[in-house]
Amino acid sequence: MSDSNIIYKVYRFYREGFRSMTIGRTLWTVIIVKLIVIFAILKLFFFPDVLGKKAGEGDKASYVAGELIRR
Repeated sequence: MSDSNIIYKVYRFYREGFRSMTIGRTLWTVIIVKLIVIFAILKLFFFPDVLGKKAGEGDKASYVAGELIRR
């Protein structure tokens, strides 16, 4: 049994399963929208642009090198 045959069988299994869903598209749309919102909020509030604030526009490489040497 070749790997491509197994991959095709798995693909076909999921394709047929999603095709037979009655409310599947709506649920997937809700899931994707929730993920986008969650990651946008995480990026804004929990991962600030520290490098952009502490280093100048062209000085990012030297700032990182200095921090690596200092630590």
